[in-house]
Amino acid sequence: MKLNLPSFDYQLKKIDDKVCIFDIIRKKYLVLTPEEWVRQNFLHFLISKYQYPKSLITTERGLAYNQLQKRTDIVIYDRNGKPFLVVECKAPDVPINQKTFNQVSVYNQVHKAPYICVTNGMVHYCCEINHENNNFSFLKDLPQFSK
Repeated sequence: MKLNLPSFDYQLKKIDDKVCIFDIIRKKYLVLTPEEWVRQNFLHFLISKYQYPKSLITTERGLAYNQLQKRTDIVIYDRNGKPFLVVECKAPDVPINQKTFNQVSVYNQVHKAPYICVTNGMVHYCCEINHENNNFSFLKDLPQFSK
C-alpha cells in the first residue's frame, strides 16, 4: 500500500506461507501486517530524512504501566540514553484520533520523552511535551536529532 512517506528498499520473504518484511532495527523478518508496513516505512523515514541513529532506536519494546504490560512501537533515545521521541504507529485505515493520542500519552507517562508522534502512514502528528506544566504543543515537523 502506498503511504505518505518516501519509498525505501524493503526486503520481503515468505516464511510459513506468510509475507514478512525485514526489520533493520531488530535485524529479523517480521510478519507484514498493515501496522508493520507503516512502522517499517516510518523507521526508514526517521533514519534517512532525519538522520536518527539506528543504534538509538528500539521497536516493540515492552513497558509496564499500572501493572499492565504495554508495547511502544518506536522509541528514539538521545545520546545520554534518555527517551527523546515516542512514536505510535497505526495501520493506514485506522484514523488518528484522541484515542491514539491517549495511547501514546500513556506510554510516555513511563518514558517521559520530550516529543511524541502518531502516524498511520498517511498523516503524522508530532507534539512537544512540557512535563513540568503538563501540556503540549503541536509541531509542524519532527524534531531534529541533536548530534
